[in-house]
Amino acid sequence: MAFEIPKQPYSGVIGETIIGTGDGAVKIGGEESYPFHLFEGKMPNVPKIAMEVWDYDPSEEWPAPAVEALKDGLSSPEVWAKKCVDEYGADIIVLQLKSIDPNGMNRSADEAAAIAKKLVDAVDVPLVFWGTANNQKDEEVLKKISEVCDGKNVSLSPIEEGNHKGVGASALGYGQTIVSSSPIDVNLAKQLNILLGNLGVKSNKTLIDPTTGGLGYGLEYSYSVMERIRMAALTQEDDKLQIPMINNVGNEIWKSKEAGQSIEDAPTLGDPEKRPILMEVTAAVCYLLAGSDIVILRHPESVRIVKSFINLMTNGGTAAGIAEIAKLMAAPEVDLVSLSPEMDLTIEEAKTEKKDKPAKKEAKQEKPKAEAKPAPKKEKEAAPKKEEMKEEDKVKVEAEVKAEADAKAKAETEEAAKKKEAEAKAKAEEEAKAKAEADAKAKAEAEDKAKAEAAKAREDAKNKEKEELQALRFKRAQEREKHEAEMKASASGAKTKTPSKDQLDLVERLTKNLDRIHKRV
Repeated sequence: MAFEIPKQPYSGVIGETIIGTGDGAVKIGGEESYPFHLFEGKMPNVPKIAMEVWDYDPSEEWPAPAVEALKDGLSSPEVWAKKCVDEYGADIIVLQLKSIDPNGMNRSADEAAAIAKKLVDAVDVPLVFWGTANNQKDEEVLKKISEVCDGKNVSLSPIEEGNHKGVGASALGYGQTIVSSSPIDVNLAKQLNILLGNLGVKSNKTLIDPTTGGLGYGLEYSYSVMERIRMAALTQEDDKLQIPMINNVGNEIWKSKEAGQSIEDAPTLGDPEKRPILMEVTAAVCYLLAGSDIVILRHPESVRIVKSFINLMTNGGTAAGIAEIAKLMAAPEVDLVSLSPEMDLTIEEAKTEKKDKPAKKEAKQEKPKAEAKPAPKKEKEAAPKKEEMKEEDKVKVEAEVKAEADAKAKAETEEAAKKKEAEAKAKAEEEAKAKAEADAKAKAEAEDKAKAEAAKAREDAKNKEKEELQALRFKRAQEREKHEAEMKASASGAKTKTPSKDQLDLVERLTKNLDRIHKRV
């Protein structure tokens, strides 16, 4: 019987987003299954590799391996970008707007827009402009960039709740794409996408940035949230989450302490040139497996290896032919043997016996060497005493061994109890966390439902008011028609006037009116 791979049914599809224009435009998204599950669904657009470019020379801030690999273009963003595209095969260029940070160089929006315009003219691949997460400054700068890049369909990031209205309106006006950024939370990501939708931003002009963490706890949290976003999109048909995702990997990895430590600072962490590259590759692979559609990298070797991984996952094959990391710096020499601790291979029982041996040795050394040999009779008499001493030592050793075993058993029991207590505590924390997430989800759903009901009530009230207004207008029209008909009939009939018997002159008529007004009569 042939083996059949069990397949997961999916009812949702990830939407497609196009960034860039013309022949250089890139289409992302469109997946019908979990990442690289090509046996379950189609993956029409494989994940893309973006390379970062900074808006100033970062040589003094970066670790040596990154500077060595990119040193020829770091002083010019447009030269740097062309090198990433032409030599390293970057699908997308991300301009990190580090110099606009109010706590740093605090460059103006006009200066940032000038650099952005140079990059647009220098390369024909899509561009992403990444701010500093300062909402006020990012809004000012990204709106200006959106204006100077009119019609180029560039991506503006990060767009958060605090600046989504201003940047979103600018993106709508100039035909740009939005990168919706939320702090590692499914509900917050969905909420921001709803706000952008209410503003008029379409899902096919949006990317999700779930916030990228480096290796360690940060990566675990981001990975978990990305999995839940993709699950909600594919299995629950949540249209607010059926949007491609982007991860700013390189920026997070290379700013960590381990990426910049020298061989003298951390001799046991391996080659300081290969270490950050492997960290970047590991993180990128993890995020791709979590559902990322674009990973932003820094080092050319990381780009090459991650591209090979994507190719193998989509087309099959073996990794045996992939070249090792190309070194540009001298290989450091470390004497790990001298750094390693001495090994103690002594068995525990032998250690216990070894403790008793020096006492016996001292007892033997007390006997003078020049002492004459005792008579055979005395040897026979001393023999039982020697046997008695051996028996006493044996009992003593057994007692020590037993005491040590009891102490070890007690320690193991205490350790097991502590382990059990820690597991129970971890389980309780996990359950509390799951309950909190469920409560948050239920609360968000309730709020969405309440908002939907309120919107429906407003719509119903508006429709009712409209109907009542139409009915009133119709009634007034009928009354007006009736009045006009009566007036017309009245005008057509001839009315005769009979002259008064007593004709009054003007003065008499005035006097009569005055008497009537002042009630004189």
